[in-house]
Amino acid sequence: MKRIMIMGGGGAGKSTLARKLHEITKLPLFHLDYYYWNDGWVPTDDERFLLMVENMASGNEWIIDGNYSRTIDCRIAKADTIIFLDYSRWVLLSGILKRRIMYNGKTRPDIKEGCPEKLDWEFISWVWHFSKRSGVKQRELLKNVQDKKIFHFRNRIQLNRWLNELEENYKKEREI
Repeated sequence: MKRIMIMGGGGAGKSTLARKLHEITKLPLFHLDYYYWNDGWVPTDDERFLLMVENMASGNEWIIDGNYSRTIDCRIAKADTIIFLDYSRWVLLSGILKRRIMYNGKTRPDIKEGCPEKLDWEFISWVWHFSKRSGVKQRELLKNVQDKKIFHFRNRIQLNRWLNELEENYKKEREI
């Protein structure tokens, strides 16, 4: 695991997982939200953003979290490990609500300053429909991916069990 791609619905915990994996593996970490959103929630130009992501993905080691469907193909091509957090809409909604409360009026650590946490109906709708829209596309896409480690988690219990095992393995490797 040297090039790890994390995807899943809003509120799934992609950025939290990315930080945990960074702590365990010490791999460079890139949050796509940080590179896409500018001060005042102004998006980066699509061409420029794609070039930035291609640059990140061309490195030998990385963890990249985020969706941004227009960048998925370039990340899959370069990744050796793909983690898909494929959770129910209720888990995703609780995740975005928790995040909204936790960072009320503040900027999350995975995004640039000047983008205080917000919650609007457009985002809630995207999260609500993720599994049936973007999630379906991501599941179909992953069916055709070969020669990569793919971890498809359907709940946080599965993820946490895997993460604990991974951390134990890394600790053992460091002791040797």
